[in-house]
Amino acid sequence: MTDMNTVRAEYEAFKQMNLSLNMERGQPADDNFDLSLPLLDIVGPGDVVTDSGIDVRNYPGGILGLPEAREVFSEQLGIEPDEIMVGNSSSLELMSSFLTWSLLKGVKGSSAGWVTDSPKLIVVVPGYDRHFSLAQSLGYELLVVPTTPQGPDMDKVEALASSDASVKGIYFVPNYSNPTGDCLSQEFAERLVSMKCAASDFTIFADDAYAVHHLVEPEILAPNLLSLAKAAGSPDRVILFGSTSKVTFASAGICFAGMSGNNLKHWSKVLSQQSIGPNKIEQWRHVRFLKAYSGGIGGLMRDHANILKPKFDAVQEVLQGTIGNKGLASWTDPKGGYFVSLDTSRPVADKVVDLARQAGVALTPTGATFPGGVDPDNRNIRLAPTRPPLAEVKQAMQVVACCIKLASAQYD
Repeated sequence: MTDMNTVRAEYEAFKQMNLSLNMERGQPADDNFDLSLPLLDIVGPGDVVTDSGIDVRNYPGGILGLPEAREVFSEQLGIEPDEIMVGNSSSLELMSSFLTWSLLKGVKGSSAGWVTDSPKLIVVVPGYDRHFSLAQSLGYELLVVPTTPQGPDMDKVEALASSDASVKGIYFVPNYSNPTGDCLSQEFAERLVSMKCAASDFTIFADDAYAVHHLVEPEILAPNLLSLAKAAGSPDRVILFGSTSKVTFASAGICFAGMSGNNLKHWSKVLSQQSIGPNKIEQWRHVRFLKAYSGGIGGLMRDHANILKPKFDAVQEVLQGTIGNKGLASWTDPKGGYFVSLDTSRPVADKVVDLARQAGVALTPTGATFPGGVDPDNRNIRLAPTRPPLAEVKQAMQVVACCIKLASAQYD
């Protein structure tokens, strides 16, 4: 039983500290960005021609990106260089193009654009707010299924996909899901690529944003959806997305999409109508930098983990030390990715976020991890410990824990 007077005094003490702490968005810290500073000057006036002979100042090169970039980033997705296209900026930009053209023309094998079918997409909750807002802004109806420690609830996914031809795909993060940190299991991956679908052009849009964002060793490697789809006889069902937004610089990343060879032919023809080609200079800089970095992408990500893991450990330590085993909340302990997902035991997530704001701690708005910004149970809070310094993470989590205690006591 929480002593209301004690927790109220604790909360008022935090308010008197005039804090200004932010745990709202999953941004890298300056220490993380500093790892990639050599990227800024690794290509000079004498380095404008790539190893394959492409002059990065000119148009030629094609929509698929530099051969050298396709080779480097195919490793990040665990696919072959001839199964990837490399684009600009964040993966959200590329996903937007794919979802928009799917509405207009369909995917490979579609008889018409999806817009004629009042298309629906399956999404996972709690999930990534930008997935929801992008798909909904384009006119897709979202069908929610809960996440599990093995990935999307496959019983529900299979029931939806098999019963309605207007269900055109699933849109989710397979590895270190945002915000729970769950990883798709081998069993669920095999069911996903082989399940019967009412729509013959059902597509898996897998945003593998955190494929290499491991926090612990040995690393958790998600099943290779593209390889499994080939083995199941549905090679065109899977499109993988990824980027370097949290590998190098968030403001100047490289995005990419992996798919079957036939899919690549289809999508390169479609996307070449809207662009002559991606920023080859940025791709060439990334190639040169990542090849020069000790251990390549893997070495860089281990250095990122050395910065990030103490912050994730601090979240666990503070929560366990303050509200652990008190029946007030439960939370995930991810082994990679960028977030921790917390669920209050009582429907007080909105109150916790508001109390934290008044005490100087910004949290992700309540409901952001659900379509339309509405958490029907009012319990989920996404915690983003990556940007603040370690000391601020610890202090912010002390405030959050206090707010959970106060909101829960007030609800009782």
